[in-house]
Amino acid sequence: MNTKLKFPIFCYIICSVSIFSAKAQSAYTDAQIAFKSDSLIKLMTLEEKVNMIHASSSFTSGGVPRLGIPEMVTSDGPHGVRLEHGRGWGAQKGVLDSGTYLPTGICLASTWNPALGFAFGSVLGSEANFRGKDVILGPGINIMRSPLNGRNFEYLSEDPYLVSKMVVGYIKGVQAQGISACVKHFAGNNQETNRGSIDVQMSERALREIYLPGFKAAIQEGGVYTLMGSYNKFRGQWATQNNYLINQILKKEWGFKGAVISDWGAVHSTAQAMWNGTDLEMGTDLDMGPHPNYGKFFLGDTVVTLVKTGKMPVSLVDDKVRRLLYVMYKTNMLGGGKRMKGEYNTAAHQATAQKVAEEGIVLLKNDDNILPLKSDVKSIAVIGYNADRKQAMGGGSSQIKAFFEVTPLQGLQNIAGKKVKITYTKGYNIARGAGADADMIKQAVQAASKADVAVIVGGWTHGYDYNVWSDNAYDTEGFDKTDMQMPFGQNELIKAVLAANPRTVVVLMGGGPIDVTQWVSDAKGIIQAWYPGMEGGNALAKIIFGQVNPSGKLPVSFPKKLEDAPAIKLGQYPGDGVTVNYFDDIYVGYRYFDTYKVEPQFAFGYGLSYTTFKYSDLHVQTGDKTATVTFKIKNTGAVAGAEVAQLYVKQEKLNLPRPEKELKGFDKVFLQAGEEKTVTLTLNEDAFKYFNDVKNQWEMDPGVFDFIVGSSSRDIRLTGTGTL
Repeated sequence: MNTKLKFPIFCYIICSVSIFSAKAQSAYTDAQIAFKSDSLIKLMTLEEKVNMIHASSSFTSGGVPRLGIPEMVTSDGPHGVRLEHGRGWGAQKGVLDSGTYLPTGICLASTWNPALGFAFGSVLGSEANFRGKDVILGPGINIMRSPLNGRNFEYLSEDPYLVSKMVVGYIKGVQAQGISACVKHFAGNNQETNRGSIDVQMSERALREIYLPGFKAAIQEGGVYTLMGSYNKFRGQWATQNNYLINQILKKEWGFKGAVISDWGAVHSTAQAMWNGTDLEMGTDLDMGPHPNYGKFFLGDTVVTLVKTGKMPVSLVDDKVRRLLYVMYKTNMLGGGKRMKGEYNTAAHQATAQKVAEEGIVLLKNDDNILPLKSDVKSIAVIGYNADRKQAMGGGSSQIKAFFEVTPLQGLQNIAGKKVKITYTKGYNIARGAGADADMIKQAVQAASKADVAVIVGGWTHGYDYNVWSDNAYDTEGFDKTDMQMPFGQNELIKAVLAANPRTVVVLMGGGPIDVTQWVSDAKGIIQAWYPGMEGGNALAKIIFGQVNPSGKLPVSFPKKLEDAPAIKLGQYPGDGVTVNYFDDIYVGYRYFDTYKVEPQFAFGYGLSYTTFKYSDLHVQTGDKTATVTFKIKNTGAVAGAEVAQLYVKQEKLNLPRPEKELKGFDKVFLQAGEEKTVTLTLNEDAFKYFNDVKNQWEMDPGVFDFIVGSSSRDIRLTGTGTL
């Protein structure tokens, strides 16, 4: 194995010319933009204004050609610029729309590396520019409340602090390219089942402590220009036209200056959308015939009539137009600022995709140091449909037409070269309801028994067909999983292969936890590979062969069984089809497992390395409302590696119940063999506050706090105390 770990700086050096050498900035200050926007608004007719606040095609909003105001062009998705749909909804043919397929959001979050968030966003922004887009519809940052959520693969974490740190880099990376990021889905969209009808009920404390911090960071730290509402109701009112969420919190309390975009078809009322803060209504034209009239949208002709008859003030329309113009000036669509040309699927973009995969793939188990594979391995039996299955065109709205995609099998072949004989057998079929196939298992067992090592690649799948999401779609928009059980008879396959060859490594693809209880104790090696993007197969193979030392950490707890998940154990999921109550409250993910003393299968923040790390010399210095925590980390192994040091905080004496501990700081530390570094984490008063929903305000109680440093939420290395 290489003794030098590739540091993330390599990607930034490669990308420096194409991505990071320039930063698109508006030529105007916000005050100047406001003046220019008002001047334009005075020149518009009412009909021209209203034309701007609803779709003009499946992915554009209306412009005002007379005044040089262009249509605003949007595009999915959160991990790549989506294939072209043109004016209609159907995919176009014969156009240049293959691009860089980045690892999905959960893999990005598993890097615990905010700098990679910026690099990730920069690729998206650059390719959006090249493709003529103005708004990229991402990142998705909804909290992973349930392991069954079909869109967990797009999202970042169960923890609001980790979400907040990763989302800011992503947004800044996109917007540095002159493209607007669009953070989504605001708010409470934590399941796909009944997403278009469910009424989410949660406490104010859960809303403020768990479900809103990522969005607040996106607005106040990331400076995101656009935000997308969600499909669900929130406390009885549709989220996209929700007065409390959008008018009171987002725009008034947080000071959001940009535009609120509806999810497609998420507007249900002209009056509520107009009064409650929806700025742009987007939607499908599937049911509108070959020549759709977008003026029939809720924010279309009806608005013109209401204003002209005196039933609605024109100021509501003006505010929405002003916000859209703000986005246009910020992205140099208006004002004469230079738009960046962007670049298309360059080697640098591909390198970023690979680097995110390398740092995001998580080593979950490595008994007897089965990994990395040693030089004595001369033959590998690769088993599993997912080993040679491309994933880019799955997932619903996050479909990406990848320029290429290296599968795990191809990656192993690329890295092994001619020195290792690799055989492949599918082992199982991907088909809804399919069970174990005795003949395929027999073939897999024969292959494994003849090889030095077996590598099984299984787990979840994306659905391929956008219009038939339910077919084989376990990680996809529009559908949740029904359980955590491995589909397609994979448990039987894995158990049979483990019996035939104990030197077996199981690689899990997918967007979150899966039940591995039937075989986890027998498997020597387990890797969580997520959906690792176009270079994912190479990244995975480099980890397996030791060219890259794994450094990914889980951004979500893996329960042993579904019944252990707090949304199922304490709360309601998926609800009764009308309402879902978040009785699990603030006890999401590790907050539940640690507080209620429930053992997870794999803990939040967990991930192994090929080296070892020693923590020492913890010092806590507290002020009135702040604390500085320092400690040392030393690489005590023989190879270079990276460790994510995590800082959790617990208040000893409580006025209101709080979780056992909460993540409030982390640092990814890169160390050569034998190297030691000092880590310094500074916490401001927000780290010690909780939301008192009796008083309806954030509070910080004075007292003694525990400062808990660990390699995961369950692997605690150092503990100190301080009084604030």
